[in-house]
Amino acid sequence: MAEDNEIKLGDSSAWLQAYIDSPEKQKQLYKKTLMVVIMSQIFGGAGLAAGITVGALLAQDMLGTDSITGIPTALFTLGSAGTALLVGRLSQRYGRRFGLSAGFLTGGIGAIGVVMAALMNSIVLLFIALFIYGAGTATNLQARYAGTDLAGSTQRAKAVSMAMVSTTLGAVAGPNLVEFMGDVAIFLGVPALAGPFILAAAAYILAGLVLLFYLRPDPLLVAKAISNSEKSNSHSKTEKNMGGLPKNRKGIWAGAAVMVLTQFVMIAIMTMTPIHMGHHGHDLQAVGLVIGFHVGAMYFPSLITGSLVDKVGRAAMAVASAVTLLASGVLAALGSADSMTVLITALVLLGLGWNFGLISGTAILVDSTSLDSRAKTQGTVDVWIALSGALGGGISGMIVANSSYAFLSIGGAILSLLLIPIIIWADINKQKRAS
Repeated sequence: MAEDNEIKLGDSSAWLQAYIDSPEKQKQLYKKTLMVVIMSQIFGGAGLAAGITVGALLAQDMLGTDSITGIPTALFTLGSAGTALLVGRLSQRYGRRFGLSAGFLTGGIGAIGVVMAALMNSIVLLFIALFIYGAGTATNLQARYAGTDLAGSTQRAKAVSMAMVSTTLGAVAGPNLVEFMGDVAIFLGVPALAGPFILAAAAYILAGLVLLFYLRPDPLLVAKAISNSEKSNSHSKTEKNMGGLPKNRKGIWAGAAVMVLTQFVMIAIMTMTPIHMGHHGHDLQAVGLVIGFHVGAMYFPSLITGSLVDKVGRAAMAVASAVTLLASGVLAALGSADSMTVLITALVLLGLGWNFGLISGTAILVDSTSLDSRAKTQGTVDVWIALSGALGGGISGMIVANSSYAFLSIGGAILSLLLIPIIIWADINKQKRAS
């Protein structure tokens, strides 16, 4: 089909012109895009959960020490940084379909590598494979942008939230399948802790194939063509002067800062929670339950969050993120480590605070960019999000080894409060009205 061909800017083929001329066809493509993204994110969520749940435990088992158990999280988040940049640039040039499918398939290859490393008991291969596995993490996050390409300004946060809430099914199921996948791994002659990565490999590859075969026509490329047509028809001097530059650099900085800080705090506390629980006698099933609730809180509230971000405002929800992360850090630090209720509540608040920050920050970023540079800018910002996660995961083990889990949690709580002056500085509500 002609629709299956990649679109170059300025393409005036009949099928593309039909989308430019028909708001109804644009709405249909918007709905189809959301459905395809939702389908891929269900698989992507399952792949994401493996590294979160057992990455640190696998490294602890292979290394025999706690002090650098944050390294696995650092590695796959660092790998996601490079992938975020690549996926953003591939998407800007060739469309979401090509960039996202390549990222998920690469993540699947990395997960296979982790299984091989566990089988061979090779630390070097484990670290390399975790780095590659990070491609799936980056792609899972970048997929949230695909639904916004054809969304109006009052639909953007909701579009992001629909992509994220679909991740819940796989992301919550993944941690709770730890024990089952461990049994599967043992049956296959692989160490039990590598079991979730068998699931991750299959899930990421399926997510990539769904996008590759069904995300047609590409929403970003169609949106670009519509935008170019509107510019050509209106001969807008403002648009011409903008060229490929962002619409609002202040908004870009603010949106990026919200997502970077929430990612850092969430990753740092989350990474060391399984180790903290192990030190207090909790078994692997309990760890899976706590992380399952945490991941559920990261994604499941997204539909409500998206509506709130669109209706209540980006700024209000970013401040809500700071307050929620503060509560999580304080509870994690001061609550009883023997209590599953305390641990689950603290990690649910941690996931919810991240959810508020990611959706509000994403909406701020989309509001602040033009289509000519949007995907590239999104990819660049996601690099910093990934790097902040890598830093949070990498230093979390060192902080706990040299102080305590409580010190780490309180530090994250205090750091989250920086979001409030950032939002005040950027005057997000004013910027939103201007967009």
